[in-house]
Amino acid sequence: MPPATSTYTPASNPTAFRVNSPNIQYTDCHILADYMYRNTRVTKNELGEMLVEPIETRYQFKTDHRVPKVGLMLVGWGGNNGSTVTASILANRRNIQWRTKEGMKSPNYFGSVVLSSTLKIGIDETGKDVFIPFHDILPMAHPNHFVIGGWDINSANLAEAMERSQVLDVDLQRQLYDELAQLKPLPSVYFPSFIAANQEDRADNVLQGTMKEQLDELRKNIREFKSAHGLDKVVVLWTANTERFAEVLAGVNDTAENLQRAVEEGHSEISPSTLFAMASVLEGSPFINGSPQNTLVPGVVELAERHRVFIGGDDFKTGQTKVKSVLVDFLVNAGIKPVAITSYNHLGNNDGKNLSAPEQFRSKEISKSNVVDDMVAANHVLYKKGEHPDHVVVIKYVPSVSDSKRALDEYVSEIFMNGRNTIALYNTCEDSLLAAPLIIDLAIITELMTRIEYKTGEMEEYAPFHSVLSILSYMLKAPVVPKDTPVVNALSKQRMAMENVFRACVGLPPQNEMLLEHKAIQ
Repeated sequence: MPPATSTYTPASNPTAFRVNSPNIQYTDCHILADYMYRNTRVTKNELGEMLVEPIETRYQFKTDHRVPKVGLMLVGWGGNNGSTVTASILANRRNIQWRTKEGMKSPNYFGSVVLSSTLKIGIDETGKDVFIPFHDILPMAHPNHFVIGGWDINSANLAEAMERSQVLDVDLQRQLYDELAQLKPLPSVYFPSFIAANQEDRADNVLQGTMKEQLDELRKNIREFKSAHGLDKVVVLWTANTERFAEVLAGVNDTAENLQRAVEEGHSEISPSTLFAMASVLEGSPFINGSPQNTLVPGVVELAERHRVFIGGDDFKTGQTKVKSVLVDFLVNAGIKPVAITSYNHLGNNDGKNLSAPEQFRSKEISKSNVVDDMVAANHVLYKKGEHPDHVVVIKYVPSVSDSKRALDEYVSEIFMNGRNTIALYNTCEDSLLAAPLIIDLAIITELMTRIEYKTGEMEEYAPFHSVLSILSYMLKAPVVPKDTPVVNALSKQRMAMENVFRACVGLPPQNEMLLEHKAIQ
């Protein structure tokens, strides 16, 4: 894909709006914001009473508003997600129109929180809410300017991959074919023990040599991609097959040193995705894991912390799980007690084929099952200690439905006076068309976070956020968080956290819906 240059001009347009406050200033390079973060600390006294104490911490945020030239390297570039992302960005960049049986269609970025949603910035002089596009809260990279590359165990070029995936309309494919045919994935890492045996016939584009030699080759690929396209930053994202879980073993992948030594020795519990994560971190490129396996083992996390490189994961939150994280949050907060959640899926793409193997399915089952844990734990009125809803997840491979995944859910809840309420949902998820905008959002937000630093009163120098990017949780169904940090799965809380962090970077208070000005006596 040809290099592209952003038309963003920092000196004339550092943001889409300016905050009129002494707590924020704009320079040619940075947005500087003074921010008072308020929270409450809860303790217990000798009588067992809860003592709630307001606490305040002053933060200073520094955001580089110069948008860099960004490269996105996808692992599994030739899969349904990778080919769909690439083709769709090309279609948007060229504003390609295509004919369908419903008439002419135009490209868009629907499904992207960054590009297709808004956030409330405040109220106007009449008291009405004022909204701006989400991407205007801070200067962000745009996917039309991405340079895309990547790896795949299959040698098909991106035009062949697009055709094989059967996701996009035929007339659009026809107009994109010649350009995509010029794009071919780099050889990828293939360790047969980590993915289903039914993937073996696709593996004709794989790296050779020892595990350490393959790691070095991946690092070289990232360096050369960055240099060849004159990129400022590269984000690496795994959108390849779901792997089985890797065993976390003492002396193997539990620390950074042990992990690097295990790679030297070619240990059998080092997964391909972990190797990609290591290569990215060692090259200073953020790495995002979009599949449910435990790529980010303790050794990878420690390595990322040591090199101050961002990592995030796990598993794209597209259809069924996103609905679940909303519905269970609603039920529990309404004082209704879910006692059984049964989720059934069938799909026919290569992801479904790979997940038909038990070990790969187990990785997906774990990521989809844990999504309700924090919401249940938050309500000790409904749930006694150790109590949890029955939660069953089933995935079946049905080739004829292709990328159009069917998701059937049943939520059985206990209601007033031992009554029962049952909610049944049927959700047809166009799998790759839901995942592609999440990939774009993950790349945009991750790159933005590389330009944000903070300090508190005790710190002399600005520092980046923690290497484990929990701010990405909205897009991921099994969010990885820093050690001893609570996992938040409720979708509304995840969105609120992301929005409020960016508001803090421009000196704005967190969003709330108190509307006191409309509730107080005038």
